[in-house]
Amino acid sequence: MPYENYAKWKKTPIKVEPKLSIVIPAYNERERIVATIGAIASHVSDLGFPWEMLIADDGSKDDTVKIVEELGLVNLTVLKTPQNGGKGSAVQRGMLASRGKYVLFDDADNSTPIEEVSKLLDKLEKEGFDVAVGSRAAEGAEEGKKSIFRKILSGGLRWIVKNIFRIGVKDTQCGFKMYTREAAQKLHTKQTIMGFSFDLEILYLASKYGYKIAEVPVSWIDAPGSKVDTRKEVQRFLRDLMKIKMNDLKGAYR
Repeated sequence: MPYENYAKWKKTPIKVEPKLSIVIPAYNERERIVATIGAIASHVSDLGFPWEMLIADDGSKDDTVKIVEELGLVNLTVLKTPQNGGKGSAVQRGMLASRGKYVLFDDADNSTPIEEVSKLLDKLEKEGFDVAVGSRAAEGAEEGKKSIFRKILSGGLRWIVKNIFRIGVKDTQCGFKMYTREAAQKLHTKQTIMGFSFDLEILYLASKYGYKIAEVPVSWIDAPGSKVDTRKEVQRFLRDLMKIKMNDLKGAYR
């Protein structure tokens, strides 16, 4: 009974520890945030366990916050900040505020359908992994509507990550990752990068600290309305690679 389960989640505060927290960073997302919340809430409410959602607003200049609050969802928390601090900053605030046994970071554009969530949850709950990474590069993944330009750039960045950083994850940047709460708290407390490259730092730290990481093939589509300037983000990505290395050499991650 999907609607009945959603209606109960909407109106009845959970009184126990959530099994799952879902963190969604948002910046000027008035056009698609309601559809994303609806899709997630409808599916996850039907999975049969207590869960919460956190919208980590990143200082939106539009009425994203007002729109979300007016939905009246009692198990949804809006984390507000007066200034734009970057996507990584929003995710960090959401991760550190979450109460669930497991914590999912999910992009606001819903590029990876929420129906893929059980794949990641099974890796943590049934197989004992600490981190599960949704991947567009793992065997069995489905990636749609990605431009040739972005494919070439993605391939180059993945080569750098594999051969220079030696992180055993092919796709570090997919916005669909799940952690145990312990891992989420430790990794995001140590986080220093607040822009789009924060995923790389988190996975670098996860590998450094010996967490067990699973790379899980997922479906993904390049959703319309992306706010990412690909060329600028590549430059920042390369700059942040160097910052991570310098942080490590200076002992910032001890």
